[in-house]
Amino acid sequence: MTRSIRGSRRAALLLSGMAAATALLATGCGAGQVAETAVKDPSIQGINVQTPDNAYKLRGLYVEYPGTEGFRSGANAALNTVIYNDTKSPVTVTVTTDSAREIAVIGTAGAPAPSTSEGAAPSGSASPSESASASGSASPSGSASASPSESASASPSAPAHFEIPAFSYLQLNRQGGRYLQLVGLNESMRVGQRVDLTFDFGNGRTIQTSAPIAVPLTPAAPVAPIITREGGIGEEHSSGGHG
Repeated sequence: MTRSIRGSRRAALLLSGMAAATALLATGCGAGQVAETAVKDPSIQGINVQTPDNAYKLRGLYVEYPGTEGFRSGANAALNTVIYNDTKSPVTVTVTTDSAREIAVIGTAGAPAPSTSEGAAPSGSASPSESASASGSASPSGSASASPSESASASPSAPAHFEIPAFSYLQLNRQGGRYLQLVGLNESMRVGQRVDLTFDFGNGRTIQTSAPIAVPLTPAAPVAPIITREGGIGEEHSSGGHG
């Protein structure tokens, strides 16, 4: 009887030890691992850059989709971006480029004023336009206004500098009524190429970056096959001799 009791105790201790070891192994296997969805970047067009001190940020910066033929040399091209001022003072931003003759602000008159950051999407996100009007991402493929011929017809209305109040952001895109436009591209450009831009915030703080030309968000329609027919309609071709 004594041996039986001792054997039961040893078996219980052994089982509890095995359970503890299994739990430790499971914890060790999961430690330090990050879910794949946590490291994936969202499929949003454009790039996100900021000054080294994170005081000023650009989110969703890209050139509108030019269509299948691309931009011709000398054409105009619209830029889309959201610019954040995360400082306690207003800032005047000046934008320049060496990829075009100049940059202009289009639609200044009557355009909405810069939005305050209260209640807005954080500047770490791609842009508030993604959740509100999707103007920062979905518009390139669905907007016929992105064609080179139409963008070339727009005329600059103001130099490319504007003010953003403290702790505010400014959304620049066609849908919002105010956007940046490259005037007179130096060369023809296609999807996949980039233009060089400089955003000057004053006090020696600048962002020098390249903006990609957007790709269509939906694939182009396949080209219809060309079918050739021999002879006229209703003709019958026979082969072989007469029987």
